[in-house]
Amino acid sequence: MKEFSKYYIVSASPEEVYLALTNPITIHLWSGEEAVMSTEVGSEFSLWEGSICGKNLEFDENKKIVQQWYFGDQAEDSIVTIKLHPHKQGTSVELKHVNISDEDYDDIVEGWNGTYFQSLQEFYYD
Repeated sequence: MKEFSKYYIVSASPEEVYLALTNPITIHLWSGEEAVMSTEVGSEFSLWEGSICGKNLEFDENKKIVQQWYFGDQAEDSIVTIKLHPHKQGTSVELKHVNISDEDYDDIVEGWNGTYFQSLQEFYYD
């Protein structure tokens, strides 16, 4: 099992980024795909036509999101933690994704960098 950690800068306030990551209407605006999302702990979510599914574990409004991502019959839960920090250019997003299977690792990293956060950064680009 592997883990992936990275910081991303998004040209929007932590409040705007939090909304963009938790509101299904806003997710649809920047991702171009329908989303099922709620800020209710224990609720399930689905992004990118079901290619990302899981359960919402924790929310600290405008500061932190913790999710479990589903990957078949994986023994250990794959946990995503996103922390939002104010930054002079908007928001510094601290991502940590743990318990990624070796065979899924490259695709997951490409998804975070090339799809998920690239789309979010482009949506808020000045």
